Amino acid sequence: MKLAKYRTAAGEHGVGSVVGDQLVPLALNEVYASLTDILEAEIPGQVAGDLTDSSSQVALADVTLLAPIDAQEVWAAGVTYKRSKTARMEESEAAASCYDRVYESPRPELFMKATPHRVSGPGQPLRIREDAEWNVPEPELTLVMNSQLKLVAFTIGNDMSSRDIEGDNPLYLPQAKVYNQCAGVGPWIALATAMPPREEIGIVLSIQRDGQVVFEGKTGIDQMARTFEELIGWLGRDNSFPAGAMLMTGTGVVPDSDFTLIAGDVVDITIDGIGTLSNPIVQG
Repeated sequence: MKLAKYRTAAGEHGVGSVVGDQLVPLALNEVYASLTDILEAEIPGQVAGDLTDSSSQVALADVTLLAPIDAQEVWAAGVTYKRSKTARMEESEAAASCYDRVYESPRPELFMKATPHRVSGPGQPLRIREDAEWNVPEPELTLVMNSQLKLVAFTIGNDMSSRDIEGDNPLYLPQAKVYNQCAGVGPWIALATAMPPREEIGIVLSIQRDGQVVFEGKTGIDQMARTFEELIGWLGRDNSFPAGAMLMTGTGVVPDSDFTLIAGDVVDITIDGIGTLSNPIVQG
């Protein structure tokens, strides 16, 4: 089952299940008043099914999909694929040994990526920093966890990155990663029970410029060097998430070092079992 947040043409907000090109609204109530409440349930799919109002389904094209996030923090993992380790080492000779060591280390690289107001949903703009010259998208399968850090769903994440800022000094990573409109999430969440086997989940990144594809790449979850459970375990050490959390799991698709995003580009990320997240790029 896929669950989305949406806004109608009349400005009403809701949560619905996505079936093909249709959205079936959920009849939220005092107990289950939000997407977060549903994810906190023992069996989210059963609750969502009980709330489904199939008599009032609408076409997806007739609503505006919103980022499927309420008050969750968004975190990210780095250097979880060999390709991402190589790319990060290309950013800076001085930082190369740091990324080489973290790839081999038991402790992963984890960092806060975004608070909800910095997140863009499907079709909403993602930003490249005005003070950066080398900017790339990073397509990432994103884990959706409840307040007990139970993995309940998945979504698509775009971990936008200013590679020249981080390459100048690894201590600048927060500035390279965290700013307004720095994270894309969506277009909805897919409950964990509905996902394909992990080794069969593929990720495709496509970047269009002036209607032409200027970069395309793909990878698979089978190329990850760490497991979901390992990343969640480290995230939960001495940490709590009352509203739940999302965790971007790293990227295995990185454009060549001579590529940078520019305003007007459109980034599409497709992940098996979920769908496609599309965002235009802006600057300034």
